[in-house]
Amino acid sequence: MDTISGAPVTDLDTVLKTEIKEWHFRNIYFRQNNAKEQHDARELREAVLKLVRMGAFVAVPLFRFNTEPTGPHPVGSFEIWVPAETFSAVFSYLVLNRGNLSVLVHPLTREPRADHDQRKAWIGDPWPLDLCMLPVRTDNVPSQYASLKLGYNTIAPIMSPDERRNVGAHVSKVLGREELAARPTW
Repeated sequence: MDTISGAPVTDLDTVLKTEIKEWHFRNIYFRQNNAKEQHDARELREAVLKLVRMGAFVAVPLFRFNTEPTGPHPVGSFEIWVPAETFSAVFSYLVLNRGNLSVLVHPLTREPRADHDQRKAWIGDPWPLDLCMLPVRTDNVPSQYASLKLGYNTIAPIMSPDERRNVGAHVSKVLGREELAARPTW
């Protein structure tokens, strides 16, 4: 699964087998001694909870609101679990509504250290993480909230490799007429 040091994977079966199904918007950071940032973080958390109830997206802010550094995270924070099914909606919301807070986005895989290091993305300014306390690899996929039947526990029909190939062929055909679309070199 590590494509950081090698060529990108292009085998369809491997890509489908290693697709990331769950994410953490972990963490939404605030300086724990800054009352305004802590207030903004609590307000953002409440807004996410309200939008979940309204059906805007599926996201689970964890019950903890860390007012001190915890784990590899250097300042106060809270985290939100997001299944792949609503990743783009939550990402979009946080891009537009995070204010001055920084958000660490990382996948949930069997490789927590790589998830927090090579595979992470930031919305806002990055913070240094203390990665030495994270395991390199775990035995289990860190599936969360199995009762929701989303993410790694989805019950939704999954497109087969042949169905994906058909979609890809159609998209390539349509984009072949688009002036600004890249063309394969093979």
